[in-house]
Formats: sequence, structure tokens, C-alpha cells
Amino acid sequence: MEVDFIYISSIIVAIFCVFVSVFQVLLSLGYPLGEFAMGGYYKVLPKKLRIVSAVNALILLFIGFIFLQHTNVLNGLDFLSTNILVWVITIFLGLNTITNLISRSKKERLIMTPLSGFVFILCLFITLS
Repeated sequence: MEVDFIYISSIIVAIFCVFVSVFQVLLSLGYPLGEFAMGGYYKVLPKKLRIVSAVNALILLFIGFIFLQHTNVLNGLDFLSTNILVWVITIFLGLNTITNLISRSKKERLIMTPLSGFVFILCLFITLS
């Protein structure tokens, strides 16, 4: 049963990464969603932060792929050892959850904190398995 939970958890992590990646792309295109990200300082992100959002979108897709690779849902890059990467990503997500929790943006705290926390917990289960 544990293997099934880990397998399904990695698929859920990847799906969340895709959704948040789409959100980051929307931010990078200038959609007025900035109150949900990066401290909520801007409704529409300035150009430098739009670039950051575009890069974040790519990183999120990579994160989803890493967890799918780690749990053998995908086997695209078999030469890529994921053991250290999943730990680094999981620790990052834990820290990201804390920063979302202390954000000055109420929208970021209410929406992104539970999302990030949920994904962090799934990643922690996967990493510890």
C-alpha cells in the first residue's frame, strides 16, 4: 500500500507543479495576479519579476519531473540521480511554505501557504520513502 501512496503522491505533486507553473506563466505575461505571489507587493509584476516568474515556471516543471522520475512514474532521464534533488526540493518547499505563511499579502498567506504546505508534506513522504 505504501508504494501506491508514494506513486500517487508523486503524480499529485507533478500536477500541482503544472498548475503553479501555469500561474507563474500568467504572472510573467502581466496578468494581475501578483497579490498571490512574491510577497504580494505588486498586482501586476514589474518586468524583472516577470522574468523571475517565467524561470519559476520552468523550475516547477522540472520539480514535477524529478518527483515522477524519483518514483519511477517516468523513466525519461535514467542517468539522473534524484535522491539528493528530492531532498533539496523538499527542504526548499518547507522554507517556501514558511515564507508564504509570513507574507504580508493576505491572499498569498490564504492560498499559497496551504498549497505549498500540502505539496511539501507529499514531497516529504516521497523523500522519506
